[in-house]
Amino acid sequence: MKAVVVTAFDRSPQYLDRPEPRAPEGSMVVDLVAAGLHPRVRSQATGTHYTSTDELPLVPGIDGVGRDSDGRLRYFVLPDTASGAMSERVLIDPRRSVVLPDGADPYAVAAGMNPAMSSWVAVRRRITFTPGASALVIGAAGNAGRLAVQVVRHLGASVVYGMSRDPATHAAIADLGAIPLSFSDAVRAADVDVVLDYVWGEQTSETMTALVSARKDRGRRLDWVAIGSVGGPSASIPSEVLRASGLAIVGSGQG
Repeated sequence: MKAVVVTAFDRSPQYLDRPEPRAPEGSMVVDLVAAGLHPRVRSQATGTHYTSTDELPLVPGIDGVGRDSDGRLRYFVLPDTASGAMSERVLIDPRRSVVLPDGADPYAVAAGMNPAMSSWVAVRRRITFTPGASALVIGAAGNAGRLAVQVVRHLGASVVYGMSRDPATHAAIADLGAIPLSFSDAVRAADVDVVLDYVWGEQTSETMTALVSARKDRGRRLDWVAIGSVGGPSASIPSEVLRASGLAIVGSGQG
């Protein structure tokens, strides 16, 4: 069978022959229909993701949609493995899969599940998010950020702010039911309960300082969830921002 194969982290993947997978008891092989190409997969293919073991050769891909031997479409998530989703046939654990309903678009599911789950897991497992809470999504113009706006609205957010550095994206953010903000307008969201941060970096440092300093009740809890880092891997947080507030910083991601 054919697969996308990374043979060196400083070169593009290649389209190569790979051995057919064999399914031990409790597993199954599916014919790939679509594999998600997310930032998580791109960093996997370059060896820069924080879970990377530098194992080569590597077939990238952590999830996708495949057709099982009964003809059913399944969305699947793979464990950490060098035999990823981007191959003609994929070995999966059926317990880590969901049979899709009739009429489901396998390409939309493969493209959207991973970015949607990034915010779903954050608010369902990493913090306590209650209906009526308010939220700010930093990086709301991206795929995951747009889905995050919809996730928190679905879970009962009273108001949602969507922050983006590009004013041209603000109309699309507003169409999702969020109040669009530029980074310079961060203080307008100062009294939110939850921040879902897909940016990080120094932009987060500046935004965090501005929000905390402008809160009416600086002692009230503010859950800041770091999900992505498109703005940089590190953010310098002034100590007074932590000492003089109810700020709680947590991460949400693989592991």
